[in-house]
Amino acid sequence: MAQEIVWQTSAYSGGQDGPDRIELATHEGVALLGESDAPGDVFRTRPEALAGLIRRVREAGPAV
Repeated sequence: MAQEIVWQTSAYSGGQDGPDRIELATHEGVALLGESDAPGDVFRTRPEALAGLIRRVREAGPAV
């Protein structure tokens, strides 16, 4: 039986009902990154690689 994918919405996206939401999920050991405006477009990667990307973005801080 296929496991259901449960998406988590980023707190920086304006909440569950906001437009342009960034969503994260894991499925069968793969990290999934999607955007609410394009639900069919899903970026798939290893969880470690996604964690590294998030860490680097946090270190860099906001673009001015």
